[in-house]
Parts: sequence; structure tokens; C-alpha cells
Amino acid sequence: MSIPWFSYEALPGVWVGFTDTTHGNLAFHVNDDPLRVSSNRAALENDLAVLSGSTEPVTLAYMNQVHGSAVAIVDGTPTQETVSGVPTGPTADAMLSRSTSLAVMVADCVPVVLVGSDIAGRAVLAVAHAGRPGVEKKVIAAIVRQLRAAGAVKIQAWIGPSVCGRCYEVPHAMRSAVAAVEATAFATTSWGTPSLDLPAAVTAQLRSLDVLVDNVGVCTLEHPEFFSHRRALRDGEEEGRFIGFVTLTSPSF
Repeated sequence: MSIPWFSYEALPGVWVGFTDTTHGNLAFHVNDDPLRVSSNRAALENDLAVLSGSTEPVTLAYMNQVHGSAVAIVDGTPTQETVSGVPTGPTADAMLSRSTSLAVMVADCVPVVLVGSDIAGRAVLAVAHAGRPGVEKKVIAAIVRQLRAAGAVKIQAWIGPSVCGRCYEVPHAMRSAVAAVEATAFATTSWGTPSLDLPAAVTAQLRSLDVLVDNVGVCTLEHPEFFSHRRALRDGEEEGRFIGFVTLTSPSF
């Protein structure tokens, strides 16, 4: 068994966490061998079942992420939709469920996993993919709005590894445009050029919506134990994606 890089039991039977390169590339869209990706996903799901002490298998629902703000409601068995023969899920950048374990793929963007509970104490699960476009399009507000609509009266979010403000260099105009939406995104690289601090921006957006936030992340560009799109382009490394996850193994509690 490989233990995820970070894992935490948020509620009885509800686990949140983030993987690293130990579990391999978990994305089909980065020119990896589909059989290897499927094997990586299956091994991770087995490890998550062992981690949670579940006697039932864990099956993660994935999204076809497009840097937008659409939210998909996923319940029951995850769909087995395909694009060009490759498994995919709903086209969205956030998902919500009361009964299905969820995953969000990243390699520099901010992965967010959320757990809400209604007045009866029942869990509502969610994930969000919050890159630079997602911050501008307010994907965080969209998923929190759906959590509230689903009855969540208390919500906690965990922010995972992503590129930091010291490293995420962008043009002046792009920094200004994002900062106009969320001022805390405005940053400067360690070498003095314009940058964006996406983890700070996502934290601010969550807190403005009365969501408790735990940022457990580190910089993906600085830490090679995580896949980084920017580092892959810079150093010629193999592309890959790790995930944030929220699993439900005791749906009857």
C-alpha cells in the first residue's frame, strides 16, 4: 500500500487528500500509455479503500477539466463517458456529490477539496480545479453556491500543492486582469517580475464565502515529488497529473 502524500478523515467515513508522483500519472490526456494510467488509478483506489478501512472498493469520479466554472452534480456510479476512446467524466471544473468519491487533476493549478455537512450531519462532497482562468471565472463561488443549495450549513476546504506566487510568472496585463477580480492574486516572482499567487487568491475567495480553509500545499514547481506543467516545459520532463480527492466510504452515517 502507498499512503497518499496527504490524507485526513474530515468526517466519519469521509477522507480528503492529495497524491504525489508516488501514485504515478493519473491523467489520460498527457500522452501516457492508457493501460498504465488505468493501472495507476486502480492501485490508488485500492490504497484509498485500505486507508479508509472500507470493505467496499473506492471508485473515483473524474472530470473533463476545461478551465471554466461549470459544476457537475455526480451521484451513483461514475459515468464511463469516453472521448476518442479514453475514459472521461462530465465536462466541468467542479463536482458535487452526496454518494460518490471525487477527484480533481492538477499539475500547477490549485486543487481544492471540500466537505460540507447539512443540519442532519450528512456529508456533501465537492472538488474544484482552480487555475488562473478558474480564479477569474469564480469557480470557487460556483461550487460553494452549489454546496449551500445542497443543504451544506458548514463547509471546510483543503487547498493542495500548486505553483506559488514566487514562481508563477505572468505578463503585467494578465496579473492586472486577475488582480482586478481577486486582489490577493497580485504577486511578484523571487526574481522581481509580475506573478500570480493563486493559492492566496483561492484562500481569499473561500474565506469571503465563510468557508473554513486549510492550505496544506507546497509549490509544485519547487518540489519534484509533484507533477508540474511549467517544470515539464522548462526541463523537458514527462507530463503527468496528480489529484486531490474526497472519498465517501460510509454513506449511511
